[in-house]
Amino acid sequence: MIRTYAKIKISLPPAQQPREVIKFAILIFPGFPMMAFSSIIEPLRAANTLAGRTCYSWITVGLTGESVRASNGIHIEPDYSVRTAPLADRVVLSSGGDADHLIAEEALAWIRRNLRADAQLGSVSDAAFFLARAGLLDGHACTLHWISQPAFQEAFPDLDLRRDLYVIDRKRFTSAGGVGALDMMLDLIGRDYGAELSAGVAEWFVHSPLRSSVDRKLMPLRLRTGVHDELVLSAIAIMEDEVEDRLSIAGLARRLSVSPDKLERSFRGEVGVSPGTYYRTTRLRRAHDLLAHSTLPVREVALSCGFWSVSSFSRAFREQYGYTPRAVRAA
Repeated sequence: MIRTYAKIKISLPPAQQPREVIKFAILIFPGFPMMAFSSIIEPLRAANTLAGRTCYSWITVGLTGESVRASNGIHIEPDYSVRTAPLADRVVLSSGGDADHLIAEEALAWIRRNLRADAQLGSVSDAAFFLARAGLLDGHACTLHWISQPAFQEAFPDLDLRRDLYVIDRKRFTSAGGVGALDMMLDLIGRDYGAELSAGVAEWFVHSPLRSSVDRKLMPLRLRTGVHDELVLSAIAIMEDEVEDRLSIAGLARRLSVSPDKLERSFRGEVGVSPGTYYRTTRLRRAHDLLAHSTLPVREVALSCGFWSVSSFSRAFREQYGYTPRAVRAA
């Protein structure tokens, strides 16, 4: 049986039919990720089609009126520049990997005008860096792409960084990017117009329905590591949260309510190494990310990743990567 989605119509409960169309504005910076960008707009288009009415409208906004190049080389002609863009109900930022260095005062001025008009504010991938530097995530939980999380945590230790696929906290919504942005949009559509429309949009894109909050926390780890064993995934999540304190493997096993032997067997069966070896690799990977994406001195990087001296850190780092920590900064 061939199903023609354009002919499907989902009836919206009266309580979930906003009187006004919800207006989105997507602010794109050079190098923005096309996958995350599409994951913002395409669910809105599908929601309109499935509902048989205009639930959402959207515009694209650039720093200037000139075309903006995505990370894959495709150019998008924005509808407006930040000087001319109208106000929106929801503003979403999409940027490349340089969001921690972005300076765009006119964009900030336009964002603040939207906030004064009671807009909601969101980001995908690394754009949370730009919002955090402007103080626009203060007091809110947030997330961003996992590669940038160590540097983000060091730069903004007082912010509530979550390792979820996405976080919606009152009038802020942030996503790790990629298909995580689609999960976030499905959640927003469900809040706006109900679970039936959200599920319909998920089906439209051959995507799983909304995941549980626990699965949203473990999904990034599962995708990144290829690990499926729930015990091992839970252990890895704790390891990544506690790289500085060097939790003992016995202590880790106690927190997971298993014996050290069971934890050892599970790790060796799933990833082929002991939990201690995996933990050490995790700390070194975090150190590599900090060296590449922050300006912390090498000594502070070593301490923040659970190494008690620069010499032991440098030795372990060279054994792992074949070059010194300072070589990362010189690259």
